[in-house]
Amino acid sequence: MERFELIAPCHFGLEAVMKREILDLGYEVSQVEDGRVTFIGDAEAVCRANIFLRTTERILLKVGSFKAETFEELFQGTRAIPWEQYIPRDGKFWVAKASSIKSRLFSPSDIQSIMKKAMVERMKGAYGITWFPEDGASYPLRVFLYKDVVTVAMDTSGDSLHKRGYRTLTSKAPITETLAAALLMLTPWKPDRILVDPFCGSGTFPIEAAMMAANMAPGMNREFLAEEWKNLIPKKCWYEAMDEANDLVKDDISVDIQGYDIDGEIVRAARANAAAAGVDHLIHFQQRPVSQLSHPKKYGFLITNPPYGERIEDKKNLPELYKTIGERFAALDSWSAYIITAYEDTERYFGRKADKNRKIYNGMMKTYFYQFMGPKPPSRNPGRQNG
Repeated sequence: MERFELIAPCHFGLEAVMKREILDLGYEVSQVEDGRVTFIGDAEAVCRANIFLRTTERILLKVGSFKAETFEELFQGTRAIPWEQYIPRDGKFWVAKASSIKSRLFSPSDIQSIMKKAMVERMKGAYGITWFPEDGASYPLRVFLYKDVVTVAMDTSGDSLHKRGYRTLTSKAPITETLAAALLMLTPWKPDRILVDPFCGSGTFPIEAAMMAANMAPGMNREFLAEEWKNLIPKKCWYEAMDEANDLVKDDISVDIQGYDIDGEIVRAARANAAAAGVDHLIHFQQRPVSQLSHPKKYGFLITNPPYGERIEDKKNLPELYKTIGERFAALDSWSAYIITAYEDTERYFGRKADKNRKIYNGMMKTYFYQFMGPKPPSRNPGRQNG
């Protein structure tokens, strides 16, 4: 089967998590750059990566790269790509997105129209036709220019992969599913440990954790653009990847995952989202303010995205809020806390310095992932480590 170079974009600062996921799926990583990981795989890999990877935004199939400092070089470089090997004569094709960093060519709309013209030129010659109906499957392109090197790739996913298909109702500042999954993977949480999100909003952290615990592939309940690409990816590959995903689900696990929010409407929405994801039986949602946070057991995990005052009038409540979070955490016995927030004074009001802190870009916003580590639980049987 033909091998492709596949590109998996991810949040800046989380490339190592993405790389580990790809290696765990069994593919060879060829390059790690800021915000994306490139790996080698065949048609089956396109299907499996879309269905199984939790932390990428989409899977792109790389079709070429070349240097271009002028629009003429962009035109010629694009025309030199063997488009007829990728796009059938009735295919619908366009440059859906162009981004440019540290490059001479930077106008997205010009890049898009010049590349489209070059593709048409190439395919006219290859197919011996002058007009393209474009009424078949869609082949949208994504193009990155970095230091005058143009990377051209086709988007196999369609809707961004954070759209798992379960979140119909969202709270006002939701964290994306892909980011929530990546942050969970950065913690030593395992399904046999307690997990509580005291600001659960639409339920993303608890739902992603429950899906991991049940070994449910994040792409099980949605469709992908490349399912229509019968010229490149046999239908059989999609069926086999979906069968594999279904076979791996462990529905009978028992976990202690809880989500609280002060707003009853939001708690109801979170429950509905969990039901849509098929994990409502694994999560306990409750209307409860953070001031009432408590848990009798030891060695649990707090993972949360608390408010950080996007509006000026909310900012004045933050010291009190973060002080409360810190006090309730201090009252828990031997727990660990993981907090993602854009609030710069988190440690000051939380009442202790984080053991680790990493910068993560959530969209364009700089946020911090504060990690307050608790002690490890004693090993339950000799020779087995519980992180």
